[in-house]
Amino acid sequence: MAAHSELADDGAIKIIIIKTTGDKILSQPLADIGGKGLFTKEIDEALLEGKIDIAVHSMKDVPTYFPDGMILPCNLPREDVRDAFICLTANSLSELPAGSIVGSASLRRQSQILYRYPSLKVVNFRGNVQTRLKKLNEGEVQATMLALAGLKRLHMTENVTALLSVEEMLPAIAQGAIGIACRSNDEKMANYIASLNHEETRLAVACERAFLETLDGSCRTPIAGYAYRDKDGYCVFRGLVASPDGTRVLEASRKGSYALEEMVSMGKDAGKELLSRAGPGFLDW
Repeated sequence: MAAHSELADDGAIKIIIIKTTGDKILSQPLADIGGKGLFTKEIDEALLEGKIDIAVHSMKDVPTYFPDGMILPCNLPREDVRDAFICLTANSLSELPAGSIVGSASLRRQSQILYRYPSLKVVNFRGNVQTRLKKLNEGEVQATMLALAGLKRLHMTENVTALLSVEEMLPAIAQGAIGIACRSNDEKMANYIASLNHEETRLAVACERAFLETLDGSCRTPIAGYAYRDKDGYCVFRGLVASPDGTRVLEASRKGSYALEEMVSMGKDAGKELLSRAGPGFLDW
């Protein structure tokens, strides 16, 4: 509305809230109910059927392939990519006593926690932020971890005990980035959302997703990756793949110019390196 005055008129924009499979089924791990696309499928179907004109997604939920007839040309400026540690009894993961239970629905977090703190226990922990905080307060787990981006958007950062650096906890692919999609033949909507695109974020997300696509990771594979522009203007990328129990963690890093082609190439190259180092069967959990 701020960018296009004609959209500020009453009724020019209607927001439709669509509950996805990932929102509805909270009793099982994501990998057990289908993995990819669980938070996007119903929204993409509504877009392709013409029930909505643009679709807004959290990029870390978007599969590396798009359905035919859909494009995603726009990313909003990226929010803080770090993970937040939330606990009532300790100030950091390192302060938790051996045997403490950490709740997390993310294998990426689980593997990195267990790699550094093998004495901790990680259990599957799903639900919206409010549900997870309630379970924490009731003592079901001693600690949990959530993306800071989500807590900021919900204005719930007062619950954060500590922030983990990206060195200690590498983020999910595209964490903190919002993507906006439209139909590939809808020039009008494409023009509207083009005015909102943040190119630096779009390129970083493209680099990270190229890494993920090369590894062809499923929800059963702990994969993390982060691309950013350093103070000299270069793209720095770091990627990781791990075993769910945290006993094996493999990392690769790249540095190059901050340009789409080179950044996609860096992501793919880092993915290929980790595939060859991991060996056959490493990703088949």
